[in-house]
Amino acid sequence: MKNSMNRGSRKNGLRLELKTWLGTFLFLAMALLVWLPQHVDGQDRKAAQAKAAAEENAPAHGNAADLARGKYLVEDVAMCGQCHTPRDMNGKLDRSRWLEGAAVPWMPSQSNANWPLLAPRIGGTPPASDADMVKLLTTGIWTNGEPLHFPMMPFRMNEADARAVIAYLKTPSAWK
Repeated sequence: MKNSMNRGSRKNGLRLELKTWLGTFLFLAMALLVWLPQHVDGQDRKAAQAKAAAEENAPAHGNAADLARGKYLVEDVAMCGQCHTPRDMNGKLDRSRWLEGAAVPWMPSQSNANWPLLAPRIGGTPPASDADMVKLLTTGIWTNGEPLHFPMMPFRMNEADARAVIAYLKTPSAWK
């Protein structure tokens, strides 16, 4: 009788420890999701802001129709800003840091060692050449010959749409 009581109390103790550990883990994960976008941009913010200010005065990388099409695709179809833009303290996208790169706001429902923690900066100067960006947006294949990992969607845009997206990404004055 005493052994069954000991087993029962051990089981309850383990459950309590598990709940405490899980609660602590969830708290730390949430704290990291709030802290990370504010402190890890993947680049020097002052240099990026100076570069963005210089690019605002530079000529556009595409014509007005391409920029409008690229803006529509980036903001309303692919919704790139949802992952590639840091969020403010209220969880809203920080348009002053549009497409600068940010912590990925979601985690997979099951363990996935390939899940990225940071979405790279794609605005201003995308992380690859125009040809590589077109390849990514039309085939879903990155510069290393591999498909990107989720949550990045494997887009299959046509070449004209991919070039419009690139023109928009490279033209900060079109982001307003």
